[in-house]
Amino acid sequence: MSPAARPRIILLGIDGLRWDLASESPSASTLRSLAAEGDHRDMTMDVPTLSGPGWSSLLTGTDHAQHGVRDNTFVGHRLFGHPDLLSRAFYQDTSTRTFAAAGWPPLVSPEGLGPVIHQRLEQQKAGLHTVVSRDGETHGFIRIDAEIADFTLAALNSRKVPDVAFVYFCDVDDAGHVYGALSPQYQEALARVDGHVARIWNAVGNRAADHGEEWLLVVVADHGHVDAGGHGGDSPEERASFILRWASGGDLSPWPAVVAPHQLAGLLLAERAADR
Repeated sequence: MSPAARPRIILLGIDGLRWDLASESPSASTLRSLAAEGDHRDMTMDVPTLSGPGWSSLLTGTDHAQHGVRDNTFVGHRLFGHPDLLSRAFYQDTSTRTFAAAGWPPLVSPEGLGPVIHQRLEQQKAGLHTVVSRDGETHGFIRIDAEIADFTLAALNSRKVPDVAFVYFCDVDDAGHVYGALSPQYQEALARVDGHVARIWNAVGNRAADHGEEWLLVVVADHGHVDAGGHGGDSPEERASFILRWASGGDLSPWPAVVAPHQLAGLLLAERAADR
């Protein structure tokens, strides 16, 4: 398969979203449409159900014991020896253009003990890798998630459209911590993030139609929340995650009925493989 025929992939991460609270919610009309038009499956996260370990498993294709991320301090991690999805896509084909945008610094910022997404400065200088790092913990995730969506739309409408992208939203998780998963504020945050997803989905669909490109859009969460808010334990509500898939051409590759968190990156890379 030629590089031009391989699907472009955009992975949208929604931190702390419980699918049972979105699947019938008017606040999640876009996510529900993605599930209806594409594919939905539940996924069970490993304990501890924290963002650091969860996203490290999802993005690197390794489990907690391998990547060494045990909590959100990232102390003792082995991420430098376990490249992320974008890095692996690039080294699989060095013409691949990658893009990452997130408002939680440990995912993308070179400052601190991360990041999960490798910086790959040589590829950044060559215009093959773009990293957008913002600090939602300081400036608020309502504002920062909106900026992340804007940067993503700019990338999708640019001449250097990414082949593989990871985009992260944390507004829902933040609302869950402050107000609880069953609160009106959690649903309001869900509606805001759903709106970001709608804009991105629309841009992807327009590119597919206007440029004859194949696109695979995937949405995933890193953990859930207990009803009162919070996570980290082993309750079903905290371990609950999901995967949504949508392909611009309508045809989705067969995936296993059960996908473990550390298997997601490999499945996405297989979509880009020349012998797919």
